[in-house]
This record gives sequence, C-alpha cells and structure tokens, in this order.
Amino acid sequence: MRNSLPQLPSYESTMEALSSLITQKRRGEMVSAIRNEEKSMRMRKYVEILGIEECVKKLKIIHVAGTKGKGSTCTFCEAILRECGLRTGLFTSPHLIDVRERFRINGLDISEDKFLQYFWACWTQLKENVTEHLPMPALFQFLTLLAFKIFIDEEVDVAIIEVGLGGTYDSTNVIEEPIVCGITSLGMDHMEILGDSLGMIASHKAGILKPQVPAFTVPQLPEAMDVIQKKARELMVPLEVAEPLNDKKLDGLKLGMSGDHQFVNSGLAVSLCKCWLQRTGNWERMLLNGCKGAKIPAAFLRGLSTANLSGRAQTVYDYYTSSFNSTTQSDNSNGDLVFYLDGAHSPESMEACASWFSSVVKGNHKSLNSFRAKNVDRDSGNDDPVKVLQEAESTKLSKQVLLFNCMEVRDPHILLPRLVNTCASSGVHFSKALFVPTMSTYSKVSSGNSVTSSDNISKDLSWQLNLQRLWEKIMHGKDAILEKDLKLDSERGLPALYEDSLSSLSENNLSSSAVMPSLPLAIKWLRDCVRESPSIRLQVLVTGSLHLVGDVLKLLKR
Repeated sequence: MRNSLPQLPSYESTMEALSSLITQKRRGEMVSAIRNEEKSMRMRKYVEILGIEECVKKLKIIHVAGTKGKGSTCTFCEAILRECGLRTGLFTSPHLIDVRERFRINGLDISEDKFLQYFWACWTQLKENVTEHLPMPALFQFLTLLAFKIFIDEEVDVAIIEVGLGGTYDSTNVIEEPIVCGITSLGMDHMEILGDSLGMIASHKAGILKPQVPAFTVPQLPEAMDVIQKKARELMVPLEVAEPLNDKKLDGLKLGMSGDHQFVNSGLAVSLCKCWLQRTGNWERMLLNGCKGAKIPAAFLRGLSTANLSGRAQTVYDYYTSSFNSTTQSDNSNGDLVFYLDGAHSPESMEACASWFSSVVKGNHKSLNSFRAKNVDRDSGNDDPVKVLQEAESTKLSKQVLLFNCMEVRDPHILLPRLVNTCASSGVHFSKALFVPTMSTYSKVSSGNSVTSSDNISKDLSWQLNLQRLWEKIMHGKDAILEKDLKLDSERGLPALYEDSLSSLSENNLSSSAVMPSLPLAIKWLRDCVRESPSIRLQVLVTGSLHLVGDVLKLLKR
C-alpha cells in the first residue's frame, strides 16, 4: 500500500542531489581526465550494480545518434509507435524546464511521484556501492541509468533512446542489442570532444552501430557518409539511407514539428519505425489492421502530425500584455507579442532555424508547431491564436526582434552571420537584437517550480557585450559601438542603450541592439513595447541556446 512506503525526500532536495553529480561548473571546462574506455567500463559496472543487465538486453530499443535532429527524430518515432498501439518510452536530452521532460511514458513526462520513486531507488543502490575507484556516476550517466530503470519497470514495448553526445563513448552505448539504429544529419559541433573534422565526428556517431543490426541514416556530406558506410561494412550492418518525406508523401498532412528540415527527420523516423515493427513481428499485425495498401500507414501519419518537442521551431503567443492589469482582454492587443523559439546552436541548425523563422513571419506557413502559454489557456477561451494573428495582419506593423545568447564554447562569429544572412535572403531583417544571459546555470539542475527573481541582475555581462559588438560589426561592417555605450549604469544595472530602445523600434533603425542584464527584464521590456505601441506587433526569435529557450518558456508559462 502507498501509505506503507517510506517518505521520500522532496523534489527540490532531489534536484540538489542530482546537481551534486555535475562534474563541470560550466560547459567546456576541463575536469580530471577519465579515459573514455574507463567511462564505458564504469557505466557497465553501474548497470550491474542496479541488477538490470539482462533487462536492458530485453528492451526493444531504437538507438539514435547525430548532430542535428536526433531529438526530433526520436520524438517522431515515439509518436508513430504510440499511434500503433504500443506502450512507448522516450529518453531525450536536454530538458528545457524540468528534468522529467527527459523521460516520457506513452507521450507524457513521467509523474513527479514516479520520478522520485525511481530516482531514489537507483540513487540508494549506487550510493551503497561507491568505492575509491568507482564514484557515483556523473549526471548524464545517472540519467541514462534512470531511463533504463524507468522503462524496465514501466514495461514499455519500445524504448527510444537518444544519444547524449557523440556515440562510441556515450553513456547510452551500453546498449548491446538494439532492434535498429539511426544516425541523423551530421555537422560540426562539440568539436572540443569529438574532433575538428566531419570525418572524426562521424566516426564517433557511427560508434552506436552494432554487428548485423540494421541501421538507417539520412543524406550526408561525402566525408561523413564514407565513414558511416565503412563502419557499417566492418560490422556487416545493413545500412540504408532514408528518403526525406515531402508534402505528396504526407498526402497534404502537416508535420507536428515545424521547418523544412523536419522532412528529413520524419523520413528517418518512418524508416526506423517500419524496421522496428518488422523485426519485432508487429508489422504483420499492422498490415492485418488495414495498412497494407498505404504508402505510409494511417497510424504513422497520425504520429507524424501530432509529434511535439518543445523548444524546436516552436511558436508561443504571449497574452500577458493584453491581460495585464485588466479584467477584459483588448481585442486589438491579441497576438501583439509572439515568440518563435528554436534551440539552434550549430551552424547548420542555425541556418535551418533562420529559414523556418523567415518562412513563418513571411506567412508561408500557418499554424505549425504552436504552443500557448498558460495565460492563453486561462484568459482567451477557445480563440485560435493563428486566426487572431491573421485578422490583425492588415492593421499591425510587424517588427522582428532577436533574443540571443550562446555558450562560450560556441562560435558566434559563425552562428550570427549565418542567421542574419539566411534571414536577409528571405527579406527578413531584425529591428532590434537583444543579448541576454540565461537564468539557468550549467552547474545546477532546477525544477519547473524554481523561482527566479526579476531583480536577479547578472554581474558579468562581458560575453553578452562581446556578442553585441559582433552584431554591430556584422550590421555596419565596423566596430560601431563606443565603449561608453557598452558600460552599465552603475546605479540601475541597465545598459546605456536600454533607455532609448523603445523609440528605435518605431524608427528605421534596423541594426539597433542592446545588452539586457537579465532575461526577466528583457521579457518585461518586450511586453512594455507592445503595450505602449499599439500599432506594433513584435515577432521575437529566441535562439542560440536550449538553456535560453527553456528559460523563456519557464517565464512565459509562469
């Protein structure tokens, strides 16, 4: 009985315990070197300690590596197989607001009660077996072990597992006998760990391939494809290149996730799911259920159209501005502030993000991957936000604003020009660029309920000031901002450019920029803009970091 169970620590205490497993204070920081082989050996030892060795082997796994689109591909797979009537388990990373997002059972984040139950069962067992030579697992190792424990105990029919980083030495690569493997689009990312050439990166990703286990990939650059094919031949892996989907194959149906790049990810997901169903003896059952004549079975189409992954080409309509200090909603203020969120942080994903954003704001795509903040659900009844925006189209002047940050291990000299040039090629230009520090930190796992004060002004804005200098150089071709403009007001903690930021949105100043000392202040400023300028609609692209995207979502949902 539930009442006889011991009282578990609180959720916040659990987040503190989880945070203690973080071995780096910031991304890219070097820690005491542990050989990759030793990491893999430790991971196998942890699986042994938990007594789940044989159970992991029995899980019917789809294992997916890649640089871009692996989270989306896994999400498409989960939605497809759930629509096929299977009990699904999905493990992805990172999370945006709450760590429970990483573990989905049948399309839903694991409940807080079950998370605590499984967390402390694993924690206690591992803690009791810590030795001088076998410390507690690092954060991602622990989360991977937790995923295995959850999926085993929840008795899922299929476990879809996204690789964390690389492949060969990733924590998830203790999987020895997956049903099928997938490799998404490859590009230059995590070079400090995986190597500085596409071939080296591809070698790591291909490390998840297992002898004679079927694998699928997507069209790749020759340097990457050669490495993948060579590894497949060595292991006698039947390797196929999945064909991207298109509107014709989808029979006019819209994918649940936005952006043309999702045609590639969804095509890979269809191939992975079909192979999984065939190898597990489920495909025949599906054919008997009337799918025989369909090019893409109806259940697949349902999954493709309903798949959803936060922070990837996601649209959020902010209704805070119209409900603030008002009991009734102003008709002409609906949809004045729209956030377009995409956690792109590599050159290739930034280009895809820019193409998606340009397409949406130019009106080429309607009602794609939209999400309404809690304010919308509470205040706006059943209003369709897309319809609201369309109705207001003729009366509002749309301005595009960039809200940007990236980790210091990224190269903004590549990311920002790629973003600007791709948008400009479609006729989209930013009226304002805001550079802002994130609220979340690399050294702490926070929950969805963690409170961040709007007065939490960052003391060190040097990175954001560097980003602003680079932006102005891109826009003007020279270092146009004076040092005095970049200094913070010592009394208020606000940038010098903060005061005249509002007026610049109404003027033809397409390259104005500002450093915002905190994200809550940036959101407040954007909301103030649309309240004080009723003729303007702001379309805000939030990108450069999944941490930033998660923080914005957290603030908008509050």
